[in-house]
Amino acid sequence: MQIDYHTHHERCGHAVGKLEDYVRRGIELGLDQLGLSDHLPLLHVDPDQYYPEMAMPLEELPRYVEECLDLKERYRGTIDIRVGLEADYIEGYEEQIRELLSPYPWDYLIGSVHFLGEWDITDYRQVHGWEGQDPLEVYRRYYQAISKAASSGLYDIIGHMDVIKRFGYGPDTSEGKAEVRTMERSALQVIADAGIAMELNASGLFKPCAEMFPAPHVLAGALELGIPLTLGSDAHDPAKLGEGLADARKLLWETGFRELAVFKERRREAVPFVG
Repeated sequence: MQIDYHTHHERCGHAVGKLEDYVRRGIELGLDQLGLSDHLPLLHVDPDQYYPEMAMPLEELPRYVEECLDLKERYRGTIDIRVGLEADYIEGYEEQIRELLSPYPWDYLIGSVHFLGEWDITDYRQVHGWEGQDPLEVYRRYYQAISKAASSGLYDIIGHMDVIKRFGYGPDTSEGKAEVRTMERSALQVIADAGIAMELNASGLFKPCAEMFPAPHVLAGALELGIPLTLGSDAHDPAKLGEGLADARKLLWETGFRELAVFKERRREAVPFVG
């Protein structure tokens, strides 16, 4: 089973390529399933007053879903397209998120934490947000948000679970690092208790942290707790679809996983794979 469940396209503003470009590239790569999962429109900030090109405009959401469904039908029998969305978890906006998502026939929803308040901790233009901060306190806020996302009932998959490490910021004392491990373990337990999946997101290999999301020790913890894993390249360009996923499959296999989580109509299924 060859899958890629995390992709973005031109509607979000910071990716390139049309949805059909990803579909055609997926066919070239021999993918069995391709997940289309662009960003939920911004809800908690004014898009006109915020950093540009962060997410698709609100009016584009129904057009995005319509195009996904059209491609799913047109390429049926050639590649299995799954219709998804990466929907930011924003504390205090749970009901607005639920209301916005509810009209559409999703196959899966990825819950990711990019924002701590109005600060997008994954945006290279906002790394100045770390200035004057206690890194350990930022990590506490982040993992509290991950836990709340997992227990919200909104999502099927937790996305890039430890993306907070993306730019290399974090505590530099042994005590601080030990506390981060405790935070990670606590968040994993919440994910396990919620009965949802996580992704192994290969894009971290190509970021300053030079490590997948999540790290190998977090994957080992997920295996121990019985958390299902799926795979995503987080491609923002059709040419990068599937990038790093061979390494990701190998890491999953070496960790001890023998199944991948796939989704249809928000129902999860386990399929075997070979690393």
